Amino acid sequence: MSDKHPLSGMTVIFTGTPKAKEAVASVQLQGGNPVILPLIKTVEKVVATDPLRMQTCASYEWLIFTSANAVHFFGRKMEQVGLTPEDIPVKIAAVGSETAKALEDIGFRADFIPTTFSAEHFVDEFPAVSDEEERCLFLKGDLAKDTIKEGLPNEVDEWTVYETVDDEEGIHGVTDLLQKGGRIAVLFASPSAVRVFGEQIAPLTGWSGFTIGAIGHVTEQALSEAGAAVHVKPERYTLLDLVRELGNRKEGMS
Repeated sequence: MSDKHPLSGMTVIFTGTPKAKEAVASVQLQGGNPVILPLIKTVEKVVATDPLRMQTCASYEWLIFTSANAVHFFGRKMEQVGLTPEDIPVKIAAVGSETAKALEDIGFRADFIPTTFSAEHFVDEFPAVSDEEERCLFLKGDLAKDTIKEGLPNEVDEWTVYETVDDEEGIHGVTDLLQKGGRIAVLFASPSAVRVFGEQIAPLTGWSGFTIGAIGHVTEQALSEAGAAVHVKPERYTLLDLVRELGNRKEGMS
């Protein structure tokens, strides 16, 4: 391992699909071998009332997004009914820089981003920029917690735009790599990926013998509850920061 290429000889497994290509490129620049093997995949949730719900979006004061996935599937539904961002002139709240970037990609700009990228910090800070009378629509996945709806004083409606399912191909791929051994880091960006690893991979590989990286305290907590030690965690909750922190780690590398 050199200072210039601290990840030389290391296989870095992304257990989700990186929304930011910079994270994968950073592994390569640091001499590592990035492997993308999602343990979960997201699919659009389609119901007959989707077109009507999309038409009502403009009646809210705020749309709230806590993940890039929610933005992606919201954008898809928007296209399906022929709407543009100009048709939905409301304020936008986003948790995380990656979520904000995803919004920019479909033509929106985030009016509010909490200082720390978590739903808990969101509910603490959002009242400073919003009146209680302002109605909010929370665009979410099926596994999202009720932190936003229960934690805000505002009236919050929810719209589940995507669902999360296990990705069997990724599960087999991660299992094979870990069983072969070597210098490996496994990066987790969601508690859902931790759950799948714990249920389907850990019984065959255990939680040791490789470096574990996590984004966010919720993911870190899920790993701890599963009996795993978290070796790398960035202050900023992005994959790029996690990869950089992995490269900065000088001791205890598997």
